[in-house]
This record gives sequence, C-alpha cells and structure tokens, in this order.
Amino acid sequence: MADNGPQQATEDAPAAGGEKQPARSADASAVKQSATAAGIGAVTHSAAAVDAGGAKPPAAATSSNAAASATPASVNQAVPAVATRPAVQVVPAAAPQPAPTGAEDSAEEPGPEPLEPGTSMVAEDASEQAEATRDAVEAESAELEELRALEGAALDPASRSTAEVMQSLRRLGLANPLRMRMLDALDEHTFREDEELPEIPLITDLATFDVSQIQDRYDIPVEMQPLVAQYVQFFQGPGRRWFRKWMSRAARYVPVMHPILEQYGLPKDTVYLAMIESGFSAHAYSWAHAAGPWQFISSTGKQYGLKQDFWVDERRDPIKATHAAAAYLKDLKRELGHWYLAWAGYNTGSGRVRRMVARHGTTDFWLLSEERGLAKETKHYVPKLIAAALVAKHPAAFGFKEDEFDPEPVLDFDEVQLTDAADLDVLARAAGVSVKAVQDLNPELKRWCTPPATARKPYTLRLPKGTATRFADNYKRLSAAERLTFRIHKVKRGDTLSQIAEKYGSASEAILQMNQLKSAHRLRVGGELVIPIPAGKKSGGALATKVAQARRSGVVVRPEDEVPAGTPKGPVAAGPVKKETINGRTRVTYGVMSGDSLWVIANKFNVSVDAMKKWNNLKRRNPTLQVGSTLFIWPEGTAATASVQERGGTVLAKHTVSATRPAGKAGKVHALAEGETLWSVAQRYGVSVDDIMKWNKIKDHRTLPTGKVLRLSAP
Repeated sequence: MADNGPQQATEDAPAAGGEKQPARSADASAVKQSATAAGIGAVTHSAAAVDAGGAKPPAAATSSNAAASATPASVNQAVPAVATRPAVQVVPAAAPQPAPTGAEDSAEEPGPEPLEPGTSMVAEDASEQAEATRDAVEAESAELEELRALEGAALDPASRSTAEVMQSLRRLGLANPLRMRMLDALDEHTFREDEELPEIPLITDLATFDVSQIQDRYDIPVEMQPLVAQYVQFFQGPGRRWFRKWMSRAARYVPVMHPILEQYGLPKDTVYLAMIESGFSAHAYSWAHAAGPWQFISSTGKQYGLKQDFWVDERRDPIKATHAAAAYLKDLKRELGHWYLAWAGYNTGSGRVRRMVARHGTTDFWLLSEERGLAKETKHYVPKLIAAALVAKHPAAFGFKEDEFDPEPVLDFDEVQLTDAADLDVLARAAGVSVKAVQDLNPELKRWCTPPATARKPYTLRLPKGTATRFADNYKRLSAAERLTFRIHKVKRGDTLSQIAEKYGSASEAILQMNQLKSAHRLRVGGELVIPIPAGKKSGGALATKVAQARRSGVVVRPEDEVPAGTPKGPVAAGPVKKETINGRTRVTYGVMSGDSLWVIANKFNVSVDAMKKWNNLKRRNPTLQVGSTLFIWPEGTAATASVQERGGTVLAKHTVSATRPAGKAGKVHALAEGETLWSVAQRYGVSVDDIMKWNKIKDHRTLPTGKVLRLSAP
C-alpha cells in the first residue's frame, strides 16, 4: 500500500475530458515524476523542511519508517489544515476505522534524522543509516521536481493549470508556506482554494455551453456529451424533486465523505457517485439487493470489510461504507486506468469492462458505450455521474434556487463503548434523546438493540453530539429492573410468536418490535429472533414498558390471527373450505383449484356464472382465476358442501360426496372426456386430485389428452 498509494494519488486526476493528455509544459510530467519517485508523504514532509530555511527538520517528519510507509491517510493527517476524519468526539475512545494505516503509528516513534552535508552520525545499523539518507534524498528531490513543475507553469504563458498541478498544490495543504509562495509566483486565482471563486452565470443553452470554462473547478474529468446534457435536463425537469432531496441529504454526508476520499487519494468529487447510487440514503435497497449510500452488494461489501450478520449491516453505515467504496474505486482505477472506466466497473464489474477494452482495443469510454456488451444502465452511468457533479456543485448556474433545498445538519456525533447488548429505548433515554435520533446515527443496526459485546470487544455506538457525558452518567445508574437481556431463538416448524414468548417469559409485541417485524402472521422456519427477557425477577417493568411502547406504535398481536411457521401460503384445502349461514342463507367459501374455471365451479354449485361474478366483484368478461384464491358462493339447491375442521391454524376440508356418485373402487378406471379436468373427475369419484396424479404418475395436469384412461384407485 505504501508503494501504490502515492502513485495512485497522482494518476487519479487525469486531464479533464476523457483520456489522459500529453503534458503541455514541464509541469504535469514533473509532478508525476516527483510523486512517483518519492511519494506524497515525502513531498509533504520535505516541503515543510525547506520552508524552515534549510534547517534540519524534526526527526519524526523524516523518519525512515514514516517515509517508507506513508499512505494517503498519513499525508492528510500530517497537514493540520486538512481534516482527515469527520469531526467526532470519541467517548472514551472510538473503535478504529477500517482505513489504511501505517504512518500514524510510525510517526510516534522518532526515527534517524537525515544526514546534513559534510556531517556524519553514529548508526547502530549501517543499512538503516543508508536507508534514512536515501529517503531524505528522495524527499528533497521530489521537492525540487515539484518546484520545477510550478516554475514551468508560472513562466510559460501558453501553459494552462493542469489537474496534476492543482492536485500537487492541494497536497501541500492550505497552511503550507511553500504552497503560498508558489501561488504568489503563479498569480493564478483558480489555485487559491481559500478564496471565493466567481459565480458561474446562469446556463441557458447546454448546446452552446463550453464546459471547459469550468473544468478546473472539478477534480474529476467532466465533459458535455449528449447524454450528459440529457441528464442535466432531467435533473432540471422530471427529476427535479428527487434532486432536491439528494442535495438536502448531501449537506449532511458530503462534509464527512470528502476527507475519507482524500485519505485514499481519490478526487473529492467522486462523492457524487454516492449521489446517483442512492441519493445519499443510508437505507436504500435495490432490486439487486445492494444496500446503503454506496449500494454495495453483499459479496463486494464483505470483500472490502463490511460486516453483514444477524445484528448489523455495515453497508448502511455512511462512514464505514465510504471507506470501503474508496478502497474499491481506487482498485478499479488502478486496474482499468481511467476514471470513466473505473466508474463503469463500479456499476457492472471490472471484468466486463476489461473484456470490452480488450475486444475493441480502446480505453475511450464513449467509444465503448457505442458498442454492444455494456448494459444500458452502465452506458448511462458515467454521463449521469458527470451531470450530477456539474449541477450539484453549481446548482444556481443550472437554474436551481437556494430556497429549493432544505439542507440537513452535518453528520456530527459522539461515540460511546458498550460492553453488552442494550435496548435502543434504554440507550436513548439515558442520552436524553429519541430512539429515532439513535437509529439515524447508527443505520447499520438491524434490530431494536445493539449487538452482543464484551469489555475486550466493545460495540461503538454513536450518539448525538454533546450527549456522551450525560449518557455515561445516566447509564451507569440504571438498575436491573430498567434493563433487558436478550436471547436468540431459531424458529422451528409450527412455532408461533405467542408460543415463543411464553417459552422465554417475554411478550409477543416486544419480540415483534425488537426484530422490526411488520406482522406476526408469518415466521420463517430457520430464521432467528431476538427475544427480550427481563434481567431479573424485579425487572418485569422494563418488559411492560417495551410492550406499552410497541402497542402505542400500533403493534398488536392476537393469537387467533397467528399462523404457525412452515404453513404453506394460500389455502391448504381446495374446493369448499368453509360453510356459514348469513341472514338465513348459506354461503360457501371455495378455494380455486388447478383446472378450475367459473363455468366448472358454477355447474358444481348449480349457480350461474354471472351470479358468481357479481358475488365476487369480478368485472372482467373472462376473469382469470388464481389457484389458491377464494370465491364466495351462495348455492340455492343441494350443491356439494364441505365439513370444515381447523387443526393448529391449518384449514382442512373434507368433501361430502352425494350417494349418487360412484365412489372410487379398486381397479376403477375412467376415460378422460373432452372438457373434463382432473378436478371434475376427482369430484365425481370422491378422490383427490393429488391421488389421481400419484396413481397415474402425472407430472403436468395441463397436458392431458382427451381419451386418456385414468386409474382411480391405488395400484
């Protein structure tokens, strides 16, 4: 990582407009050579040393370990003026982020100082001394190359400020004196990030707009292709109300995501990939089962360290997912060579993009998008991202007014360490905030409680800014009566929520809310449930509070409405499943079977098709019946009825066959007549359709030919 990181940071800013352009002056090539030779970290540290007038820099700044292991993370942390992490207060100490590390630890231990010309120092190991000298030389060489690049840009009137020069200036940091001296030499207004840039006038005609006028305001390549213009118009028109929501959420997440992207050496404007993926929604979930603001599918998320289990889904965490997305995009850029291809690879997979490049012999995304092999979504992905970045950074220029947006507050929080699973309601009350406030800051949580934890492996919970101290004071004073413990129950066939609650001494409503289930009607066999249990004999009050809270939110469980786990969907019994008397008339509830039609059912009950359509509000001339659906029938005569039984919540129907019908006898057969179905034959002989299919080894009842002889008894 130390070798690849600095090189990636320079290559990740190609000239705007697609493929990388040859350097128009010595600036771009010199910057690239310097960054490749010595690494970003070395450039930053040596720049500070030169500013001191040639004095010996601090030992920690030129440590051989720090220089060798410098990563984009350590570079940003070495420059005080550039934030590298979201502004959060850790109470007591935040769990380590899944980010590249190396220089952070090594910088704490002073290494050997660089050798001054004409001096020597005693070293315990000659190789270490040589390595320190080599690092110092490389760092100073990199500084000189950086200086030459900036001189070339300043002294050549025909030279334009390239993305490479701008990125090297950013790496020096806003407070670096060398950067300020180079800016004075350049006298280039657009380099000064600490000054306000002039507003872009309203763009009224995209067809004549020259995007090159604003390319230097973006650190990703942008250009105005036809599809880019179409997406800009879409955001201005039909998609305007969604874009407003995206911009409102962007105010919350972009300030947190920018430092993480910079930490990995990515352009900050890459953040707009999250905008088109999810609209910065932590809970977005796609048809492809991608989740979170960066829309990771499960396998890719796990590959980049995002935990997904019964308790949490870290794909939904905006900070952890941004670290993973930055690492993934950096790998894609390194593999595919251009940001457009990296973005396309993020959408469709790097393998498909790589095969397209090999097949057509070009790395130009716009040429590849004209060929077959990429899905329409992927062909539109890059122009959509460019359009989103263009409009989002300068909404006024594209016709958006400031009062159209309702910016959400910047994501800011305290962190506390929990050593056991805890109810979110209890945590929220201890912090003096709402449960929703806790859930909004911890979108990775899938349950109404935090995961199991220990003193050795605590769980880091985020709380609203400024509440950590209050939480710590209140939480330690909570008695056992105010707390709940938790058990995990694996659902078995036949389980109901009421039975499970009784087994553990819990309550159905509390279980339903704790697992964020919408209904108690269906429990999945093999699924797991969190069961809240009173912590002690006197802690029933906590459970009662949880039940009351669930009922206030509309969660009510009636045992008579529950269906045992593993019960097949739809009516278990076919044909007449229920008979009841309403206002002196008999009404039959009938389950539609395979092969049924309104005509067949009407004949069975001696009623008309029109009457059945009226009773069941069937308005189409020839309505389609779904197997398992139910119909209401009001028979007038002595039609076939059914005796109904219920066993464990399962409806069973036993058909009553009139004495005039021949019962199935051993050896009985029937030749299938035109218009007959297995259901009509089964009704005639008092057997079931399943039995007929089993006795005659029939797999598909829909392909039976007229005249087929059916066995009506077991062989």
